Amino acid sequence: MTDTTTAAANGAVRPSTKRRPGDTIFLGLSTGAAVSIMVILAGVAIFLILKGLPAITANWSEGELAGYQNNDWASFWDYVGPLLWGSIWAALIAMVLGTPVAIGIALFISHYAPRRLAGALGYVVDLLAAVPSIVFGLWGIIVIRPFLLPFANFLNQYFGWIPIFADPVSSTGSTLFAGGVVLAVMILPIVTSITREIFLQTPRLHEEAALALGATRWEMIRLSVIPYARSGMVSATLLGLGRALGETMAIALIVSPSLIFSLRILTDGYNSQTIAANIALNFPIATDLQRSALIGTGLMLFVVSLAVNMLARYIIAATGPGAKGRRKKGKRS
Repeated sequence: MTDTTTAAANGAVRPSTKRRPGDTIFLGLSTGAAVSIMVILAGVAIFLILKGLPAITANWSEGELAGYQNNDWASFWDYVGPLLWGSIWAALIAMVLGTPVAIGIALFISHYAPRRLAGALGYVVDLLAAVPSIVFGLWGIIVIRPFLLPFANFLNQYFGWIPIFADPVSSTGSTLFAGGVVLAVMILPIVTSITREIFLQTPRLHEEAALALGATRWEMIRLSVIPYARSGMVSATLLGLGRALGETMAIALIVSPSLIFSLRILTDGYNSQTIAANIALNFPIATDLQRSALIGTGLMLFVVSLAVNMLARYIIAATGPGAKGRRKKGKRS
């Protein structure tokens, strides 16, 4: 008996590992796509650094940057500070207003609505992502600003002792409150879609076990669905936050901005400007060095948005399904 026959009898012969042409092509395409994403991301970062560096290192007390935007900034960091605050503050307002609504819609679609209604409602929510931001901005100017004025007066009258609701209410409605409401509507599709898919992935046996033990539908959701989907809900919220941070035209059209640190959301003239809106409004009329300053603020927004998305990925990896098993396996190894 030959060695090959003996090896075959002992089960030692492995099947052929020759790669098929289709597998090779698919591997090349997928690898190229992954590499291209990294190259594009690195290219954007390098572009922002090179173009923004002249303004970041410039002397802001003289030259083209002296008195820029009617302010005497001592340095680039004094200039970008209020803009960063405005971007983060507007995004947080949108998240506080929009996230509970988005999660409620996702729960209704996944566990309460009839199948036909759930499909139609999910389709409508997804369509919101296709609406251009300029349309949301016009809707905010014409509809949301006057609609919110009575509610803004109510908040100021009864809750004016809270700093964010203090001072006289804007008569035009060009406030961060109106901008936050529009941003909240704009982030609904991404938060709703992700949380809906996470809710639908909850193991059916967990839900049926809770119902079999006498739990109501809400108790089943609270005890089985939400714990399973918690990490996904957090990551969806952070992805929505990244979407709100980069919004441009809606805020630029609705809000009457100022380059200040402010918590007020009902008074025009005290609304902190956002980085994206500031770039959109000032880039066409800026000089070369002023454009470098605007690109430098874009670099800061890029860093913040990247940090938010990395935090979302970390939360998914640390608290998602299977995270405990991975941690135990790591300890054993």
